[in-house]
Amino acid sequence: MPIPDYQTIMLPLLLHISDKQEHSLGESIEALTKKFSLTDPERRQLLPSGQQSIFENRVAWSRTYMKKAGLLESTRRGYLKITERGIDVLSRNPERIDRKLLLQFPEFIEFQSLKKKKDDNEVNNTFDATPEESLERAYASLRSGLVTDLLYQLKSTPPSMFEKIVVDLLLKMGYGGSKKDAGQAIGKSGDEGIDGIIKEDRLGLDIIYIQAKRWENPVGRPEIQKFAGALQGKRAKKGIFITTSSFSTEARQYAANIDTKLVLLDGEEMAELMIDHNVGVVSVATYNVNRLDTDYFVEE
Repeated sequence: MPIPDYQTIMLPLLLHISDKQEHSLGESIEALTKKFSLTDPERRQLLPSGQQSIFENRVAWSRTYMKKAGLLESTRRGYLKITERGIDVLSRNPERIDRKLLLQFPEFIEFQSLKKKKDDNEVNNTFDATPEESLERAYASLRSGLVTDLLYQLKSTPPSMFEKIVVDLLLKMGYGGSKKDAGQAIGKSGDEGIDGIIKEDRLGLDIIYIQAKRWENPVGRPEIQKFAGALQGKRAKKGIFITTSSFSTEARQYAANIDTKLVLLDGEEMAELMIDHNVGVVSVATYNVNRLDTDYFVEE
């Protein structure tokens, strides 16, 4: 039989993990391989990039879409568990779980960047895309999934590793002198709400003070006021507050209205910067998009 598409895989995957226990992605892939009676050649068939099997890729995307819709969750790296919403969906005995079903959940609609019609309860899912637009949408979807995975990793890392990631990212962005200097600066101060310092550039023309927090809950205005006060105590003009969570509206408004230059970097923004500067990510495939060079065919 042909390799099933990701929408065909979603219901069997959710049924497989419906016992409310943790299931590894690898174990789920093996169970689904048997469910669909895939042969070894079908199981090993690779994507054009040659980096991953087609079936594994489709199971992974089935997982991602159902996570975005809130039907399942990641309990730890590489492990899945059904949610109460997932159990509720199965209780309706659906014949199939596909994008149309998932679009009833606002989290999935937001993920897909779709808008509801003003005079209709259904989602406008039509998109007459050119090949270039389809490619851009696919890239954006892949990047969004990678941001989610990076954020999960950031929240799961021990404090020492998180400090290392902060150092690596700031250095890749052009801050600091050497990695040794930056590593000695971050996480060593602990002085009045300041976790460390780093040079603004390789020449050390100015110093930036750092606060780095591996938190789950949003950072509120009091924490930002405390950090700003610590900066004033140092007569510092610049600071960066980094968190794996988010900032409240009041916190961002306060930071924007004070004289000190204070940058607030939340978890998603940090993950985006890690992708942009190749920190904690690897390139698995590169595609060149060419266009016709009409000038080449003009006779001189």
